[in-house]
Order: sequence, then structure tokens, then C-alpha cells
Amino acid sequence: MDYDAMDGLEEVGPRVTVREAATGHVDFSLGNVDLAFANSLRRTMLAEIPTMAIDLVEVEANTSVLADEFIAHRLGLVPLNSKQIEDVLYTRDCDCDQFCENCSVTLTLHARCTGDDIMKVYARDLVVAEPRPNEWVGVPVITDAAGLGSVICKLRKGQELRMKCVAKKGIAKEHSKWAPTSAVAFEYDPHNKLRHLDYWYEEDPIKEWPPSKNATWEDPPSTTLPFAYDASPSKFYFEVESVGNLEPDAVVQQGIKVMQQKLAAVIRDLEGSTDVGGIGNGDANASGDGLGFGGPSFGGADAAQTGADGFGAEGFATPFLTGQGGSGSVWGGGATPYGATPYGQQSGWSGS
Repeated sequence: MDYDAMDGLEEVGPRVTVREAATGHVDFSLGNVDLAFANSLRRTMLAEIPTMAIDLVEVEANTSVLADEFIAHRLGLVPLNSKQIEDVLYTRDCDCDQFCENCSVTLTLHARCTGDDIMKVYARDLVVAEPRPNEWVGVPVITDAAGLGSVICKLRKGQELRMKCVAKKGIAKEHSKWAPTSAVAFEYDPHNKLRHLDYWYEEDPIKEWPPSKNATWEDPPSTTLPFAYDASPSKFYFEVESVGNLEPDAVVQQGIKVMQQKLAAVIRDLEGSTDVGGIGNGDANASGDGLGFGGPSFGGADAAQTGADGFGAEGFATPFLTGQGGSGSVWGGGATPYGATPYGQQSGWSGS
């Protein structure tokens, strides 16, 4: 195939160029998209990718100098493997009362210092109990050469720590312990051609604000061409650093997947309304309102009761007719749902 013949063709769809990939981070550029899409991907990778983290801690014994809440907080920040987390249910979607093997992973921690030296309790001391959704989720992430993991606490002679930990599925929007990334670097227009930034400087902005490494991937601004006021960025530079619970490329893939699911939900809701102006005809959903709020419809089956225009035969009454004309509320008359105001007086304004 002659690839030279494709040079003149216009690129269609997003274009991703991986510049550097390692165990803990990935550096790539994203092109042929607008700023809104790129920023949405950044925010999704930061806060909406599901991972596993310790959420419940049952303290059986703690004679260390640290409070129970302090240790529970440190346990929640220990990164846990979240590979194939699709096998784990959210607790709110599970049929169990509190947690089970389908929506959680149980870890136990038991450490006791018997020597004279100070004993350190590490993440490796967390023992994963069976059963669990798959063989990967819930295992503490240990990346140091010694294979110890992060320090949980320190114990002196005679002190003991015995706890039961329950890890659950969640997202960083609920709590930062579920964050899959420690940082997501994001930049566009490294030469500031669009003048979205106004650099403060004393003498020379070029010397005081040196360009980033991403500037080598774009041509410098021309001094002869006029400024394009309607120009917009189309190339964006990302550097994703994982905390270890997911691989960096998996973080990017999961971020795109979450965005697809959210957009699909929006499209599904929009297609649920078929009438002009987005107002349903009574058959768009099971609630009967065409809008998903459970009230009467503004047309369709209710039109026979309210009039041809859906707003009452008199032309001034609301769709929630109660026999008092247009002044009646959905609850009937001029009273509140409870018949009186919180101060004991009858609701409604008195005429004068």
C-alpha cells in the first residue's frame, strides 16, 4: 500500500500519540479534539474512574499511640489493586445488607510487637481473605524494592493492632482514596499563540517564562502573520501518573469508557422525548409525564381532560387542574401540602 498517497487526506477523529510509557506513568498527546473534550477526559481520569479502597474498619484491638480513626484513615489511603474491577458491584447496587463477596473484599491486619525495638506495620501485613470477585482486586499495591509497601503505624513492645478491613468500589468524586491517579498534567498551546495566558514579568517574558518540553512538538509563533482571534486549540498534552491500583494505559482507557457511558445516558434521555421542544407525549417513560418527573403529561393521553392544548379548556388553568381554575396548586386550593404554614397560620395570601 502506498502510504504517501494518504498524506493529503484530512484526519478524521481523535489522534493519540504516545510519547513515553512506563510502569507508573504515560505521556501522550491528543489531537483533532476541542478543549471541552480534552478537559472532560482529564476530569474523568481524576475523579470518575472506579477503584477499590478500604471503606470500613472494624477495630478489635489497638494499643498503639495512634487513635482508631487515624489508623482507619491511613488504611483507606493504601492503594489496592483494581484490575478488572468490572467484576465488583457497587454496594448500593448489591442485594446484600451491608457487604458481601460480590461487592467487597475483606482484609485482615494483625500485628504485635514482642521485641525491644520499634516494629513497623506495613501494607504487606494486610492479608486478603477469600472469597472475592476475582484474583486481583483488593491486593495491596507494593512497588518498593524491599516489598514492604507503605507504613501504616509503629508499635513498641507489648502493643498490638488487630483489625478487619472491608474494601469497596468507589470513585474519587466520593472520596480521594478512590483516586486512580496522583496527578494528571495537562497543557495546550505551549507557545501561547492563542494568548489565553497573560504572563507577569519584570523585563523579558521569554527568559522569565521558558517554554515547556511540549513546545518542541509545535511550530513557534510567526511574527509576520496577524493574530487569529477565532483560533482554538486542537492539540493537547497529557501526562498521567498512576498510584498503582491501575496501570496508566488502563486509566486512560477507563476514562474514555466512563465518558462514553455518560454520553450514552444523555443521548438515551434526550431520545426519550419525541415531541417538539423536548416535551413528551405521555408515552416517553413509565412515569407518564414525558419528562421523567412523575407528574401529569403536557399532552397525549391527558389532553382529553385538560383541553386540546393540554393547558385546560378555559385557557388560563394549569395542567394540574383542581377545580379552582389557574390559581390552584398541585395539592388543591391555595394551601400547602400540609394545609397550613409552619407557623400555624393558614397558607395563601388574603385578598384586599
